Amino acid sequence: MPILGSVIKNAISLRSRMPSIFKISDPEEVQKIELKKLLRRAANTALGEQYGFHEILKSKDVVKEFQQRVPLFDYNKIFKEWWYRSLNGESYVSWPGRVKYFALSSGTSEASSKYIPVTNDMLRAIKKTSIKQIFSLARYEFPYEFFEKGILMLGGSTHLHYNGTYFEGDLSGITTKNIPFWFQHFYKPGKRISKERDWPTKLNEIVKKAKDWDIGVIVGVPAWWQILIEKIIEHYNLNTIHDIWPNLSIFVHGGVSFTPYKKGFEKLMGKKLTYIETYLASEGFIAFQSRPNTENMQLVLDNGLFIEFVPFNETNFDEEGNLKTDAEVLTISQTQHGAEYALLLSTCAGAWRYLIGDTVKIVSKEHNEIVITGRTKHFLNLCGEHMSQENMNMAVKMTEDQLNIEIREFTIAGIKYDSMFAHKWFIGTDNKVDAENIKNALDENLKILNDDYRVERIAAIKDVIVEIIPSEVFYDWMRFKGKEGAQNKFPRVIKGKLLADWEEFISQSNTNY
Repeated sequence: MPILGSVIKNAISLRSRMPSIFKISDPEEVQKIELKKLLRRAANTALGEQYGFHEILKSKDVVKEFQQRVPLFDYNKIFKEWWYRSLNGESYVSWPGRVKYFALSSGTSEASSKYIPVTNDMLRAIKKTSIKQIFSLARYEFPYEFFEKGILMLGGSTHLHYNGTYFEGDLSGITTKNIPFWFQHFYKPGKRISKERDWPTKLNEIVKKAKDWDIGVIVGVPAWWQILIEKIIEHYNLNTIHDIWPNLSIFVHGGVSFTPYKKGFEKLMGKKLTYIETYLASEGFIAFQSRPNTENMQLVLDNGLFIEFVPFNETNFDEEGNLKTDAEVLTISQTQHGAEYALLLSTCAGAWRYLIGDTVKIVSKEHNEIVITGRTKHFLNLCGEHMSQENMNMAVKMTEDQLNIEIREFTIAGIKYDSMFAHKWFIGTDNKVDAENIKNALDENLKILNDDYRVERIAAIKDVIVEIIPSEVFYDWMRFKGKEGAQNKFPRVIKGKLLADWEEFISQSNTNY
């Protein structure tokens, strides 16, 4: 029996049996405690003084007082009013001390980068939640040997850019630069490759070293992992990735729905993997899959985050997906099973009532579990079809299964069509397939998945248009926009100037395919 694996597995198993590690009996009370901690820490900041954090803490109902005093923020509002001061090197703006790191994030819809503060307190919180997720592995039936295998993380460069005041880079690069010393024994690809800033060079370096590693876990965004695995298989002339990594057992993924990628991903495997989803955003570690036999993720309610929920409907959001100032806001105990919400975060990095831009569905009140359904601005509602990203992902998966094809990427636009509307799909596939067949399959599947869509297809949505594009064009576009690699992903709904740029790029690419 491997000694190190035995020690690690026994330690994980022992820690996971402690009653409080996963089960939270009173989530509302736990969240209230977290809010009080955050308010105390930030009370003497400029933001805390302006909104009276000291007075809020004296209130009989801290949560209610907090919601009455502190306004709702999106990125543009909080950056313009507060975070730009931290970016300029000012201390005690919205969190104690000076912010050393900023995560560059564009989500999937913005052309320019967002600067998200990452404090030392946030790094500690991310480490704490990461360790808790490791403890959850005791719930899975892995042999002792598995706990000695390497963990290959496909993330941003740890060679962060320093401008004299702060370091900036991808969140995965920031967190990897700060991994605990004990984890470095397992961590791959190692310090040298992790520092590489050029994404194609990093992938090629990993391919060269792949034969030297015994990998048990891979971590990252599905699209980039699929590309890397294909490169490894091609380079070593393999049938599947398990020919070189026979002990590969877990894929920890996040950042985008895995549903559209699963079919193509599994073609590269020699055996089934355990898929574990995480919800680690630039703003914090929000949720993770804590138990087997489910795709749900447990919210992190006791570690540096206060989470509020805005019902995702036309009362609270305008037609562009912008949050209204008078939106209804709920706490965890007020949410309903099966309902869809946008998230507001108050965090130990100085975000306050901040709209993160994701939408989630409450799928288990007992376990405080969610699934991610999309983005507040990644839905189509031209005429009342209320088509969510969850609808799109499922329709694509059903189409893949029905036509026995692999759709590696897709995006959709709502366009004017005569006096009414149409949906235009851009489908990234390398299979030979007729666009009309994909159109009919997507259309019929969406009618099954979404009653509003079915009704609007009778009158208002006059047509569904499908354009087939080689999958490489999507990745070329990401490269062209400087969004290649790590946590970057292609937007599922594209509109405005971004749509015009995308169509022009496709037109220019037509000569090459």
